[in-house]
Amino acid sequence: MPAALAEVVSDFKEMQGQDKLALLLEFAGELPPLPADLEEAAMEPVPECQSPLFLHVDAADRDNVRLYFSAPAEAPTTRGFASILAQGLDTQSADDILAVPDDFYSELGLAALISPLRLRGMSAMLARIKRHLR
Repeated sequence: MPAALAEVVSDFKEMQGQDKLALLLEFAGELPPLPADLEEAAMEPVPECQSPLFLHVDAADRDNVRLYFSAPAEAPTTRGFASILAQGLDTQSADDILAVPDDFYSELGLAALISPLRLRGMSAMLARIKRHLR
C-alpha cells in the first residue's frame, strides 16, 4: 500500500465510533477541485455510488498517475471516499496503485457506521481506477 494511503488508514484506525465519521467528513471537505481544463461531462461516472460521482484517471505518466474526482457537496460520504483515494493514491505509480488490496477500505473500520451500499461505492471507485491502469 502506498505510504500516503497507509497513513490515511492509520488515521482511521486511531479513531473510534462517531469520530471515524467526523474524520470522513473532514476528508469530504478536502476533496480537491477539478482542474480548469477538466469538465465533469468528460469524466467516467461511477454508478455503483449512491450519489453522483465522476472520476478521471490520467495515466500518461505511469510513474505519476493523476486522479480526479467530482462529487456534489451534498454527498459527504461519497466525497469523503473520493478524497481518501485522491489523497492516498494521486501521484502514485500505476504499479503501486494496482497493488492496493481491493478491500483496503475494510481497514478504515467504517463497516459498522456506513451502509454496505456506500462501501460498495468506494470499492467500485478503486476497481475503475485499476481497470484504467490495466
